[in-house]
Amino acid sequence: MELSGRSALLTGATGGLGRAIATALASRGAKLTLSGRKPEALAALAAELPGEGHRTVPADLAEPGAAEKLAAEAGDVDVLVANAGLPGGGLLTDLTGEDVSRALRVNLEAPIQLARSLQPGMVERGSGHMVFISSLSGKAGSPRTSIYNATKFGLRGFAFGLRADLAPRGVGVSVVTPGFIRDAGMFAESGAKPPPGVGTSSLEQLGAGVIKAIERDKVEVVVAPTPMRLMSHFALLSPTIAVRAQSGAAGQKLSKDVTDGQSHKR
Repeated sequence: MELSGRSALLTGATGGLGRAIATALASRGAKLTLSGRKPEALAALAAELPGEGHRTVPADLAEPGAAEKLAAEAGDVDVLVANAGLPGGGLLTDLTGEDVSRALRVNLEAPIQLARSLQPGMVERGSGHMVFISSLSGKAGSPRTSIYNATKFGLRGFAFGLRADLAPRGVGVSVVTPGFIRDAGMFAESGAKPPPGVGTSSLEQLGAGVIKAIERDKVEVVVAPTPMRLMSHFALLSPTIAVRAQSGAAGQKLSKDVTDGQSHKR
């Protein structure tokens, strides 16, 4: 799909990843509807982006019914980029019932409800594209991330099934799967350091990955250095070994550092 002149709805727009995605979309000529929880930050971002016609629709996707309301207010859109997410990190017994509900609603239920609401218009027009921002945590389990893993594994499965439904009807569905993103995002904001030799990706690479997914109609675009790609692929092939490795001292420490640094965002 060519993005020039297309309308795109982006959730989680004011976070570091969201800003990078917004800039990439706007630079390709898309007109954006930016959504997030901070009206002032949304307005500032809309004013900074290249191009014209960008607008904002504040929404807290952790609230019941917020996704359906957002879709209705956004109107007809050609592209959905479901980027909003919560970490939901910590041992399961450390989380409250509300923590669990919020993470499931924002990370999994809201993208599903947005897709359900926006799908009829795209199908009727015979064109459109939906992008779901997942994570390598949707391919490999790690300590203290059981809820986050659940949402990202679930989001990938949902997207692949939806693509099978919509491909014959002219609507594309893609998953963009980042690894560790430096300078922004949940990992960077936690202050944790990646294991030696694993590497990180840039915000520009993430934005380019989203553009690639839409313009080339990719099933999945992984934004991560080769070592992380290989490890995540191996985790799918041999989960027993992968979980055992992640459960070691190094994996436990890294996961604790990340989840502790993100605990205020549950």
